[in-house]
Amino acid sequence: MSQRALAHRAGLSFRGVQLIESPDHDARLSSLEQVTRAFGLPAGGLRRAVSTLLLEPPDSLFCASLRILEDGERSWRGHLMNCVDEVRRSRSTAMLETPPAAELPERLQALAAGVAEALAAECGAAPPRWTGGVGPLERPWFVSGYENLKAAALVESPVPFRSRNVFVLANFLERV
Repeated sequence: MSQRALAHRAGLSFRGVQLIESPDHDARLSSLEQVTRAFGLPAGGLRRAVSTLLLEPPDSLFCASLRILEDGERSWRGHLMNCVDEVRRSRSTAMLETPPAAELPERLQALAAGVAEALAAECGAAPPRWTGGVGPLERPWFVSGYENLKAAALVESPVPFRSRNVFVLANFLERV
């Protein structure tokens, strides 16, 4: 759909649509809702999505995934381990309930599902529902990246990771 057609459907000016698409412009929520409706999405859905995000615990797995996307894929370790620490501190799996952002790379989705299942088991809780939809990677991923640790990872990797073709050492979820 062209910017002009979108502007017409959303009841916004052409310039308004251009500004919404500009990375340097902070669009008003009401303008974004008009665009949402123009695409045929539910009215109020954007406000509900924003409310959901604002209610999410800051160290949740979902927020960790957003931070990874913001800071780059290589930042996953710090953000993921902050979530692990918070779950262990609180002994609550509430921070694991919302799945990671869909834009997260497939291997990090699989890793996050393994982490969520391992932590849920540690807390004596059932794994979050969303983890059942995260299947194995096509190719094995040895998280350490060190060739000489692959054999150890094959043997030590807990089932929630191994079942997704993700291989970690037994102490993967421990902080140094």
